[in-house]
Amino acid sequence: MIKLVSDTIDKNDINHLIEWLSQDEIPKLTKGELTVQLEKKWADKIGTKYSVFVNSGSSSILLTLAALKFTNRLKNNKVIVPSLSWATDLSSPILLGLEPILCDCNLNDLSCDLEHLEEIFKTESPSVLILVSVLGLVPDMKRILELCDKYNVLLLEDVCESMGSKYRGEYLGTFGLASFFSMYFGHHLSTIEGGFINTNDKDLYNSLLMMRSHGWSRDLSPEDQNFYNTKYNTDSFSSLYNFYLPGMNLRSTDLQAFIGLRAIDKLDDYSQKRNINFTHYLKNVNNTELNLIINEEDFVSNFAMPIVNKNRDQIVKDLINANIEVRPLIAGNLGNKPMWYENYGKVNLPNSDIVDKFGFYLPNHQDLTESEILKITNIINRNI
Repeated sequence: MIKLVSDTIDKNDINHLIEWLSQDEIPKLTKGELTVQLEKKWADKIGTKYSVFVNSGSSSILLTLAALKFTNRLKNNKVIVPSLSWATDLSSPILLGLEPILCDCNLNDLSCDLEHLEEIFKTESPSVLILVSVLGLVPDMKRILELCDKYNVLLLEDVCESMGSKYRGEYLGTFGLASFFSMYFGHHLSTIEGGFINTNDKDLYNSLLMMRSHGWSRDLSPEDQNFYNTKYNTDSFSSLYNFYLPGMNLRSTDLQAFIGLRAIDKLDDYSQKRNINFTHYLKNVNNTELNLIINEEDFVSNFAMPIVNKNRDQIVKDLINANIEVRPLIAGNLGNKPMWYENYGKVNLPNSDIVDKFGFYLPNHQDLTESEILKITNIINRNI
Protein backbone atom coordinates (compact mmCIF):
# COMPACT_ATOMS: atom_id res chain seq x y z
CA MET A 1 0.00 0.00 0.00
CA ILE A 2 1.26 3.44 -0.95
CA LYS A 3 -0.48 5.58 1.65
CA LEU A 4 -1.57 9.19 1.46
CA VAL A 5 0.17 10.02 4.73
CA SER A 6 2.83 8.60 7.02
CA ASP A 7 3.20 8.87 10.78
CA THR A 8 5.13 11.94 11.86
CA ILE A 9 5.18 10.74 15.49
CA ASP A 10 7.96 8.17 15.50
CA LYS A 11 9.20 5.56 17.96
CA ASN A 12 11.68 7.98 19.53
CA ASP A 13 8.83 10.40 20.22
CA ILE A 14 6.81 7.63 21.88
CA ASN A 15 9.79 6.56 24.01
CA HIS A 16 10.36 10.15 25.17
CA LEU A 17 6.65 10.46 25.95
CA ILE A 18 6.72 7.25 27.99
CA GLU A 19 9.78 8.48 29.89
CA TRP A 20 8.03 11.80 30.62
CA LEU A 21 4.88 10.04 31.81
CA SER A 22 6.90 7.65 33.98
CA GLN A 23 8.38 10.30 36.27
CA ASP A 24 7.97 9.74 40.01
CA GLU A 25 5.78 12.82 40.11
CA ILE A 26 3.07 12.59 37.47
CA PRO A 27 3.39 15.58 35.12
CA LYS A 28 0.50 17.90 34.50
CA LEU A 29 -1.43 16.54 31.53
CA THR A 30 -4.05 19.24 31.00
CA LYS A 31 -3.12 22.63 29.56
CA GLY A 32 -0.20 24.11 31.46
CA GLU A 33 3.34 25.41 31.10
CA LEU A 34 4.28 23.09 28.23
CA THR A 35 1.44 24.55 26.18
CA VAL A 36 2.86 28.04 26.77
CA GLN A 37 6.33 26.83 25.71
CA LEU A 38 4.89 25.23 22.59
CA GLU A 39 3.01 28.39 21.63
CA LYS A 40 6.16 30.49 21.93
CA LYS A 41 8.24 27.99 19.97
CA TRP A 42 5.69 27.86 17.15
CA ALA A 43 5.27 31.66 16.99
CA ASP A 44 9.06 32.06 16.83
CA LYS A 45 9.31 29.39 14.14
CA ILE A 46 6.68 30.89 11.85
CA GLY A 47 7.57 34.50 12.60
CA THR A 48 4.61 35.98 14.45
CA LYS A 49 4.36 37.59 17.88
CA TYR A 50 1.72 35.25 19.25
CA SER A 51 0.38 31.73 18.89
CA VAL A 52 -2.57 30.00 20.55
CA PHE A 53 -2.69 26.20 20.75
CA VAL A 54 -6.18 24.70 20.42
CA ASN A 55 -7.66 21.24 20.03
CA SER A 56 -7.84 21.24 16.21
CA GLY A 57 -7.23 23.28 13.10
CA SER A 58 -10.99 23.47 12.65
CA SER A 59 -11.37 24.96 16.13
CA SER A 60 -8.82 27.61 15.21
CA ILE A 61 -11.14 28.87 12.47
CA LEU A 62 -14.23 28.80 14.67
CA LEU A 63 -12.50 30.50 17.60
CA THR A 64 -10.95 33.29 15.52
CA LEU A 65 -14.21 34.17 13.78
CA ALA A 66 -16.00 34.10 17.14
CA ALA A 67 -13.40 36.42 18.66
CA LEU A 68 -13.75 38.89 15.79
CA LYS A 69 -17.54 38.77 16.03
CA PHE A 70 -17.86 39.21 19.78
CA THR A 71 -15.25 41.97 20.02
CA ASN A 72 -17.07 43.95 17.30
CA ARG A 73 -14.25 43.89 14.77
CA LEU A 74 -16.45 42.99 11.80
CA LYS A 75 -17.95 45.77 9.69
CA ASN A 76 -20.73 43.35 8.69
CA ASN A 77 -21.52 39.63 8.81
CA LYS A 78 -20.16 38.74 5.35
CA VAL A 79 -17.31 36.23 5.13
CA ILE A 80 -15.76 35.01 1.88
CA VAL A 81 -14.98 31.30 1.85
CA PRO A 82 -13.16 29.63 -1.06
CA SER A 83 -15.40 27.10 -2.76
CA LEU A 84 -12.36 24.79 -2.93
CA SER A 85 -11.61 24.39 0.76
CA TRP A 86 -12.49 22.26 3.75
CA ALA A 87 -15.90 21.85 5.37
CA THR A 88 -15.04 23.77 8.53
CA ASP A 89 -13.94 26.85 6.58
CA LEU A 90 -17.61 27.06 5.61
CA SER A 91 -19.36 25.59 8.65
CA SER A 92 -17.59 27.92 11.10
CA PRO A 93 -19.19 31.13 9.78
CA ILE A 94 -22.51 29.31 9.36
CA LEU A 95 -22.51 28.15 12.99
CA LEU A 96 -21.70 31.68 14.16
CA GLY A 97 -24.62 33.19 12.27
CA LEU A 98 -22.36 34.94 9.76
CA GLU A 99 -23.11 35.16 6.03
CA PRO A 100 -20.73 33.04 3.91
CA ILE A 101 -20.06 33.95 0.28
CA LEU A 102 -18.34 31.37 -1.92
CA CYS A 103 -15.46 32.43 -4.18
CA ASP A 104 -14.38 30.34 -7.17
CA CYS A 105 -10.87 28.87 -7.38
CA ASN A 106 -8.26 29.38 -10.08
CA LEU A 107 -6.53 26.54 -11.93
CA ASN A 108 -2.97 27.81 -11.41
CA ASP A 109 -2.51 27.50 -7.63
CA LEU A 110 -6.09 26.45 -6.70
CA SER A 111 -6.62 29.37 -4.30
CA CYS A 112 -9.18 32.13 -4.95
CA ASP A 113 -9.82 33.28 -8.50
CA LEU A 114 -8.68 36.88 -8.10
CA GLU A 115 -11.09 38.34 -10.66
CA HIS A 116 -14.03 36.71 -8.93
CA LEU A 117 -12.64 37.74 -5.56
CA GLU A 118 -12.43 41.41 -6.52
CA GLU A 119 -15.93 41.27 -7.96
CA ILE A 120 -17.21 40.03 -4.60
CA PHE A 121 -15.21 42.70 -2.78
CA LYS A 122 -16.82 45.38 -4.97
CA THR A 123 -20.41 44.14 -4.80
CA GLU A 124 -20.62 42.71 -1.28
CA SER A 125 -18.04 44.67 0.76
CA PRO A 126 -17.35 41.69 3.05
CA SER A 127 -15.64 41.86 6.42
CA VAL A 128 -13.40 38.83 6.09
CA LEU A 129 -11.63 36.70 3.51
CA ILE A 130 -10.64 33.20 4.62
CA LEU A 131 -7.80 32.47 2.20
CA VAL A 132 -7.02 28.76 1.87
CA SER A 133 -3.58 27.78 0.59
CA VAL A 134 -4.52 24.53 -1.14
CA LEU A 135 -2.29 21.47 -0.69
CA GLY A 136 0.81 23.56 0.03
CA LEU A 137 0.54 25.64 -3.15
CA VAL A 138 1.39 29.32 -2.76
CA PRO A 139 -1.18 32.03 -3.63
CA ASP A 140 -0.33 35.45 -5.05
CA MET A 141 -0.05 37.06 -1.64
CA LYS A 142 1.02 40.47 -2.96
CA ARG A 143 -2.12 40.86 -5.05
CA ILE A 144 -4.37 39.44 -2.34
CA LEU A 145 -2.99 41.85 0.24
CA GLU A 146 -3.48 44.74 -2.17
CA LEU A 147 -7.13 43.78 -2.71
CA CYS A 148 -7.80 43.33 1.00
CA ASP A 149 -6.26 46.71 1.74
CA LYS A 150 -8.13 48.43 -1.10
CA TYR A 151 -11.53 47.10 -0.02
CA ASN A 152 -10.95 47.06 3.75
CA VAL A 153 -11.26 43.29 4.17
CA LEU A 154 -9.65 41.36 7.04
CA LEU A 155 -7.43 38.54 5.78
CA LEU A 156 -7.40 35.22 7.62
CA GLU A 157 -5.03 32.55 6.27
CA ASP A 158 -5.97 28.88 6.42
CA VAL A 159 -2.56 27.20 6.20
CA CYS A 160 -3.69 23.80 7.50
CA GLU A 161 -2.56 22.10 4.26
CA SER A 162 0.50 24.30 3.68
CA MET A 163 2.64 24.26 6.79
CA GLY A 164 6.18 25.17 5.75
CA SER A 165 5.27 26.77 2.42
CA LYS A 166 6.75 30.22 1.78
CA TYR A 167 5.89 33.23 -0.34
CA ARG A 168 9.02 35.19 -1.30
CA GLY A 169 10.89 33.68 1.63
CA GLU A 170 8.20 34.33 4.27
CA TYR A 171 6.09 31.56 5.76
CA LEU A 172 2.46 31.43 4.74
CA GLY A 173 0.52 32.30 7.87
CA THR A 174 2.38 35.56 8.50
CA PHE A 175 0.53 37.85 6.08
CA GLY A 176 -2.99 38.19 7.48
CA LEU A 177 -4.56 39.32 10.73
CA ALA A 178 -4.49 35.69 11.86
CA SER A 179 -3.68 32.27 10.46
CA PHE A 180 -4.72 28.68 11.10
CA PHE A 181 -2.57 25.53 11.27
CA SER A 182 -3.56 21.90 11.82
CA MET A 183 -1.63 19.35 13.87
CA TYR A 184 -3.92 16.46 12.96
CA PHE A 185 -2.41 13.02 12.26
CA GLY A 186 -2.63 13.35 8.47
CA HIS A 187 -0.95 16.75 8.20
CA HIS A 188 2.67 17.91 7.97
CA LEU A 189 3.24 17.61 11.73
CA SER A 190 1.07 16.03 14.39
CA THR A 191 0.19 16.32 18.06
CA ILE A 192 -2.43 13.58 17.44
CA GLU A 193 -5.12 16.28 17.39
CA GLY A 194 -4.45 19.99 17.65
CA GLY A 195 -4.10 23.31 15.89
CA PHE A 196 -2.60 26.79 16.14
CA ILE A 197 -3.81 30.33 15.62
CA ASN A 198 -1.00 32.78 14.85
CA THR A 199 -1.31 36.56 14.99
CA ASN A 200 0.61 39.79 15.61
CA ASP A 201 -2.45 41.52 17.07
CA LYS A 202 -2.33 41.62 20.88
CA ASP A 203 -6.00 42.48 21.35
CA LEU A 204 -7.06 39.55 19.20
CA TYR A 205 -4.55 37.33 20.99
CA ASN A 206 -6.02 38.18 24.40
CA SER A 207 -9.54 37.61 23.11
CA LEU A 208 -8.51 34.19 21.75
CA LEU A 209 -6.93 33.20 25.07
CA MET A 210 -10.07 34.12 26.97
CA MET A 211 -12.56 32.58 24.56
CA ARG A 212 -10.52 29.38 24.28
CA SER A 213 -11.06 28.88 28.03
CA HIS A 214 -14.68 29.69 28.84
CA GLY A 215 -14.24 33.48 28.57
CA TRP A 216 -12.19 34.00 31.73
CA SER A 217 -8.93 35.96 31.93
CA ARG A 218 -6.67 33.45 33.69
CA ASP A 219 -4.40 32.87 30.68
CA LEU A 220 -3.65 36.57 30.22
CA SER A 221 -0.56 38.34 31.53
CA PRO A 222 -0.87 39.76 35.08
CA GLU A 223 -1.08 43.26 33.61
CA ASP A 224 -3.91 42.32 31.28
CA GLN A 225 -5.75 40.44 34.01
CA ASN A 226 -5.52 43.54 36.16
CA PHE A 227 -6.96 45.61 33.31
CA TYR A 228 -10.11 43.49 33.25
CA ASN A 229 -10.34 43.40 37.05
CA THR A 230 -10.19 47.17 37.15
CA LYS A 231 -12.53 47.71 34.22
CA TYR A 232 -15.22 45.46 35.69
CA ASN A 233 -14.49 46.13 39.38
CA THR A 234 -13.62 42.49 40.07
CA ASP A 235 -11.41 41.28 42.91
CA SER A 236 -8.81 38.58 42.32
CA PHE A 237 -10.93 35.84 43.89
CA SER A 238 -14.12 36.65 41.97
CA SER A 239 -12.17 36.97 38.75
CA LEU A 240 -11.47 33.22 38.80
CA TYR A 241 -15.06 32.66 37.68
CA ASN A 242 -15.76 35.90 35.88
CA PHE A 243 -16.41 35.61 32.14
CA TYR A 244 -15.62 38.62 29.96
CA LEU A 245 -16.47 37.13 26.57
CA PRO A 246 -18.67 34.22 25.50
CA GLY A 247 -16.19 31.35 25.55
CA MET A 248 -15.80 27.66 24.86
CA ASN A 249 -13.38 24.97 25.94
CA LEU A 250 -11.16 24.52 22.91
CA ARG A 251 -7.95 23.87 24.83
CA SER A 252 -5.52 21.13 23.98
CA THR A 253 -3.34 19.41 26.60
CA ASP A 254 0.24 19.45 27.85
CA LEU A 255 0.54 15.84 26.73
CA GLN A 256 0.01 16.99 23.17
CA ALA A 257 2.24 20.00 23.75
CA PHE A 258 5.03 17.63 24.82
CA ILE A 259 4.72 15.86 21.46
CA GLY A 260 4.48 19.20 19.63
CA LEU A 261 7.69 20.60 21.11
CA ARG A 262 9.58 17.76 19.41
CA ALA A 263 7.47 17.89 16.26
CA ILE A 264 8.36 21.49 15.38
CA ASP A 265 12.01 20.49 15.02
CA LYS A 266 11.02 18.20 12.13
CA LEU A 267 9.32 20.84 10.00
CA ASP A 268 12.27 21.89 7.85
CA ASP A 269 13.27 18.31 7.04
CA TYR A 270 9.76 17.15 6.26
CA SER A 271 8.96 20.24 4.20
CA GLN A 272 12.09 19.74 2.11
CA LYS A 273 11.20 16.09 1.44
CA ARG A 274 7.66 17.05 0.45
CA ASN A 275 9.05 19.69 -1.89
CA ILE A 276 11.41 17.18 -3.54
CA ASN A 277 8.53 14.74 -4.02
CA PHE A 278 6.43 17.51 -5.52
CA THR A 279 9.23 18.27 -7.97
CA HIS A 280 9.32 14.61 -9.01
CA TYR A 281 5.58 14.68 -9.60
CA LEU A 282 5.82 17.82 -11.74
CA LYS A 283 8.60 16.28 -13.79
CA ASN A 284 6.84 12.97 -14.40
CA VAL A 285 3.10 13.70 -14.66
CA ASN A 286 2.05 14.64 -18.19
CA ASN A 287 -1.65 13.95 -17.86
CA THR A 288 -3.29 16.74 -15.87
CA GLU A 289 -5.37 19.68 -17.02
CA LEU A 290 -4.09 21.90 -14.22
CA ASN A 291 -1.67 24.63 -15.23
CA LEU A 292 0.23 24.88 -11.97
CA ILE A 293 2.35 28.03 -11.84
CA ILE A 294 5.25 27.67 -9.40
CA ASN A 295 7.26 30.83 -8.78
CA GLU A 296 10.97 30.20 -8.28
CA GLU A 297 10.99 32.62 -5.34
CA ASP A 298 8.37 30.58 -3.48
CA PHE A 299 8.69 27.29 -1.62
CA VAL A 300 5.99 24.61 -1.86
CA SER A 301 5.69 22.29 1.14
CA ASN A 302 3.26 20.11 -0.78
CA PHE A 303 0.57 18.30 1.19
CA ALA A 304 -0.60 16.12 -1.72
CA MET A 305 -0.27 16.25 -5.50
CA PRO A 306 -3.37 17.63 -7.25
CA ILE A 307 -4.52 16.21 -10.59
CA VAL A 308 -7.44 17.19 -12.82
CA ASN A 309 -8.29 14.70 -15.56
CA LYS A 310 -11.51 13.96 -17.44
CA ASN A 311 -10.70 10.26 -17.18
CA ARG A 312 -10.66 10.52 -13.37
CA ASP A 313 -12.92 7.58 -12.64
CA GLN A 314 -10.76 5.11 -14.54
CA ILE A 315 -7.50 6.51 -13.14
CA VAL A 316 -8.84 6.33 -9.57
CA LYS A 317 -9.95 2.75 -10.17
CA ASP A 318 -6.49 1.83 -11.50
CA LEU A 319 -4.77 3.50 -8.55
CA ILE A 320 -6.94 1.69 -6.02
CA ASN A 321 -6.34 -1.63 -7.79
CA ALA A 322 -2.60 -0.95 -7.51
CA ASN A 323 -2.91 -0.41 -3.72
CA ILE A 324 -2.37 3.35 -3.96
CA GLU A 325 -4.48 5.60 -1.76
CA VAL A 326 -6.25 8.43 -3.56
CA ARG A 327 -8.86 11.02 -2.55
CA PRO A 328 -11.06 13.69 -4.15
CA LEU A 329 -9.26 17.01 -4.52
CA ILE A 330 -10.10 18.10 -0.98
CA ALA A 331 -13.79 19.06 -0.92
CA GLY A 332 -14.14 19.86 -4.61
CA ASN A 333 -16.80 22.55 -4.82
CA LEU A 334 -18.42 23.28 -1.45
CA GLY A 335 -21.29 24.83 -3.39
CA ASN A 336 -22.21 21.31 -4.50
CA LYS A 337 -22.49 19.98 -0.95
CA PRO A 338 -25.87 19.70 0.82
CA MET A 339 -24.61 21.88 3.69
CA TRP A 340 -24.50 24.71 1.16
CA TYR A 341 -27.26 24.23 -1.40
CA GLU A 342 -29.89 23.07 1.08
CA ASN A 343 -29.54 26.47 2.77
CA TYR A 344 -28.28 28.85 0.08
CA GLY A 345 -29.21 27.32 -3.27
CA LYS A 346 -27.01 26.71 -6.29
CA VAL A 347 -24.15 29.03 -7.26
CA ASN A 348 -22.14 29.28 -10.48
CA LEU A 349 -18.48 28.45 -9.82
CA PRO A 350 -17.08 27.03 -13.07
CA ASN A 351 -13.47 26.35 -12.06
CA SER A 352 -14.51 24.67 -8.82
CA ASP A 353 -16.99 22.55 -10.76
CA ILE A 354 -14.13 21.30 -12.95
CA VAL A 355 -12.13 20.36 -9.84
CA ASP A 356 -15.22 18.81 -8.27
CA LYS A 357 -15.93 16.61 -11.27
CA PHE A 358 -12.43 15.70 -12.44
CA GLY A 359 -10.04 16.41 -9.56
CA PHE A 360 -8.22 14.06 -7.20
CA TYR A 361 -5.00 14.10 -5.20
CA LEU A 362 -2.08 11.73 -4.78
CA PRO A 363 0.14 10.73 -1.83
CA ASN A 364 2.95 12.93 -0.57
CA HIS A 365 4.76 12.60 2.74
CA GLN A 366 8.24 12.47 4.18
CA ASP A 367 8.60 8.70 3.62
CA LEU A 368 7.42 8.57 -0.01
CA THR A 369 10.11 7.37 -2.44
CA GLU A 370 10.89 8.41 -5.99
CA SER A 371 10.19 4.86 -7.21
CA GLU A 372 6.72 5.02 -5.63
CA ILE A 373 6.08 8.34 -7.36
CA LEU A 374 7.10 6.80 -10.69
CA LYS A 375 4.70 3.90 -10.09
CA ILE A 376 1.89 6.38 -9.41
CA THR A 377 2.64 8.65 -12.36
CA ASN A 378 2.96 5.73 -14.78
CA ILE A 379 -0.63 4.76 -13.96
CA ILE A 380 -1.83 8.30 -14.55
CA ASN A 381 0.10 8.75 -17.79
CA ARG A 382 -1.07 5.48 -19.36
CA ASN A 383 -4.63 6.82 -19.20
CA ILE A 384 -3.94 9.56 -21.76
